[in-house]
Amino acid sequence: MGVVEEAHNVKVIGSGNQGTIVLGHGFGTDQSVWKHLVPHLVEDYRLVLYDNMGAGTTNPEYFDFDRYSTLEGFSFDLIAILEDLQIESCIFVGHSLSGMVGVLASLNRPDFFSKIVMISASPRYVNDADYQGGFEEEDLNQLFEAMRSNYKAWCLGFAPLAVGGDLDSVAVQEFSRTLFNMRPDIALSLAQTIFHSDMRQILPFVSVPCHIVQSVKDLAVPVAVSEYLHNNLGSESVVEVMSSDGHLPQLSSPDSVIPVLLRHIRNDIAL
Repeated sequence: MGVVEEAHNVKVIGSGNQGTIVLGHGFGTDQSVWKHLVPHLVEDYRLVLYDNMGAGTTNPEYFDFDRYSTLEGFSFDLIAILEDLQIESCIFVGHSLSGMVGVLASLNRPDFFSKIVMISASPRYVNDADYQGGFEEEDLNQLFEAMRSNYKAWCLGFAPLAVGGDLDSVAVQEFSRTLFNMRPDIALSLAQTIFHSDMRQILPFVSVPCHIVQSVKDLAVPVAVSEYLHNNLGSESVVEVMSSDGHLPQLSSPDSVIPVLLRHIRNDIAL
């Protein structure tokens, strides 16, 4: 295993008869967030799972605060993983942060991606004059201050809000666990990078077909964001707003969400 693969805990499983799928997770999770989806794909596809740098499962000594002060650092990592594995084309499924990371990577190497399925993704989280991102700057300042002052308490409070469940739910406990596994200073830096990112200007240059999937109720991503993506992406795109609640629907509502994801993975956009 190469340095890149080892650093990102890359796992390759499945038969690959119907092509390669690469699964990228969002902030506060790791590749375990895909545990309900993977069993439905391993017989037909070659699956690549990896952890974004900064996840609690990665070595914090490898985290470069300058490199990951923008989303480009994550997109370069994704391209490096695909190059190391000699993947010529894949379906990229990106949750939250990784939805935009996939879009960024596709600008540099569109040949690597046959399509992108993005779940709970947003090009910008802060409201603007003609844009509803879901947060005001003051909301984010309070969030960052809470992370600084008592990270464990913040995790316990943020997890049920993000997942959309009570503290006793399995999904909330799972998200709390992976959040708390992150080193607090790295988690704060990543949160600032993600919540202050603005990818709106690059959307018209995207050429890879995009499937946009999200919950009808999501603390971090209003439904208006999916419509914005659909209307501004340069490529063919399709939107599906699911009846699920929360920012991690593949973890919290697998019975209803996994069939939707499988449909978007297996079927291309009808033109």
